[in-house]
Amino acid sequence: MGAIPHSQGTTFRVWAPNATAAALVGPFNDWNPATHPLTHEADGYWATDIADLGAGTEYKFWLQTPAGELTKNDPYARQVTHSAGSSVVPDYSFDWEDDQFQMPAWNELVVYELHVGTFNAPDPNRPGTFLNVVEKLGYLRDLGINAIEIMPATEFPGGRSWGYNPAHPFALETDYGGPQAFKELVKQAHRHGIAVILDVVYNHFGPGDLDLWQFDGWQENDGGGVYFYNDWRAETPWGHNRPDYGRDAVRRYIRDNALMWLEEYRVDGLRADAIAHIRNVDGTNDPSRDLPEGWSLMKWINEEIRERMPWKITIAEDLLGNEFITRAPEDGGQGFAAQWDAGFVYPIREALTTPHDADRNLAAVAEAVAKRYNDDAFQRVIYTESHDEVANGKSRVPEEIMPGDAHTWFPKKRATLGAALVFTAPGVPMIFQGQEFLADGYFSDDQPLEWEHAETHRGLVTLYRDLIRLRRNFEGSTRGLQGQHIDVFHVNDQEKVMAFRRWAEGDGGPGDTTIVLCNFADRAHEAYTIGLPCQGHWRVRFNSDWAGYDEEFGNFESVDTHSEEGEYDGFACHATFGLAPYSVLIISQESGE
Repeated sequence: MGAIPHSQGTTFRVWAPNATAAALVGPFNDWNPATHPLTHEADGYWATDIADLGAGTEYKFWLQTPAGELTKNDPYARQVTHSAGSSVVPDYSFDWEDDQFQMPAWNELVVYELHVGTFNAPDPNRPGTFLNVVEKLGYLRDLGINAIEIMPATEFPGGRSWGYNPAHPFALETDYGGPQAFKELVKQAHRHGIAVILDVVYNHFGPGDLDLWQFDGWQENDGGGVYFYNDWRAETPWGHNRPDYGRDAVRRYIRDNALMWLEEYRVDGLRADAIAHIRNVDGTNDPSRDLPEGWSLMKWINEEIRERMPWKITIAEDLLGNEFITRAPEDGGQGFAAQWDAGFVYPIREALTTPHDADRNLAAVAEAVAKRYNDDAFQRVIYTESHDEVANGKSRVPEEIMPGDAHTWFPKKRATLGAALVFTAPGVPMIFQGQEFLADGYFSDDQPLEWEHAETHRGLVTLYRDLIRLRRNFEGSTRGLQGQHIDVFHVNDQEKVMAFRRWAEGDGGPGDTTIVLCNFADRAHEAYTIGLPCQGHWRVRFNSDWAGYDEEFGNFESVDTHSEEGEYDGFACHATFGLAPYSVLIISQESGE
């Protein structure tokens, strides 16, 4: 579909079932529909092959329709001059060189969500580009990131947007650099050992600069025409612009889009936005408002991806705790590999931002840490900040803790407590751009990330780096953080202290079993006792209160220790550790000890 260049010219094909005639127009024929007519094939498809029109040619489709003559952009346009401009025949040539990237396993992923326009924008008056992101890949690699999740980068109206208003779903945003620059970003990310996950929007299209709207002149009830529902099913929070998931051509359109990113652009995964609004009109679990054809569409796409490229990840944003989203299709599920987990972010953020220690709900924290879908720890993505959680009336975690004073002791301590939970709890950990250097305020598409904070808070960047190294088991002493198993064995609601054990194989053991001890209160403990699963020498791998992370931290001493015999917390042994306010210790044994 769309424009397919070849050695002699370009083939053009479009679906317009209600058109009675179609032609190709552009500067090459002075926009005259009489010179390059399309031939009707079948089932509403029109096509022509034109010699001597190659990559870079501007064009549109002229259609004779029930609404009169219409000139429309190609729904499958891989490139446009701008959102309200013309389609462009794409240049498919690109030298991927020796790109043989291997996608990390799900339990090894550490995801960094970013927005291209603000992540690294050297000119505050212009959005950043794909190539500006390339400039920071070395920084992300050194931080330990091995996957970037890019907020929607398809063509949208204007130069600034979150990206969730796609005008041309197949075209890369012109102001970000277009398709060639995006391919370069993917290639360079792979060279740095970083996977690329792209956010896609299939719950609605538009509403602005949307040539898909009433594309071939037909509509009902003032609806969107052949690409959209034209009845009550069209209603979304973003307008009456939900695609018609029941039409074969529209289903193929969305399926073709998903496969294009994975095959042509070599992205390593997709994050599907707000899929609750694909499976249900209201985005709820009310079965009377379900869209079964929306469910079956996403199931079909996931099945296609699993069959063709099982190593590539699909992530759902559903946020309703529905484990069927990540259940295998053959077991009645929709087949996503993982889903953003509201069951983690909401209770954890509440625990971090609640002003008074006595009001922190440690039982809710314990439940959030231990939750899983379909008995698989890595079917969920866990985070304390995402684009949704730091905007729309909400702010960054440190800003929520102390508005206007986000860089002071209380916000720093509790925000890093949250970060430690993200990297030690079961799940795929994700952070949002700038979180590692205490980005404050709230996210906006016209406010570039302030990279000077990375230098001001370079100690906190080191804290995140150290957490990621432990999460990825770089030193070979914390394999349990990549394991399926968790046991929250200590919940002291009076002192607001919690401890849990992570392990990967069997009953764990040295180099595997990892203990995480968390203090949710503004009180230090010189010698806090917890149970331990075995005797031996236990090493403190991480202490979030280390002054090297921030000069305001207390550097409260917590030293390695030998466990003692004596039952505690259901274990046969126990030990004591120094525990600072709002701090986390990560403890394990060396292999062979």
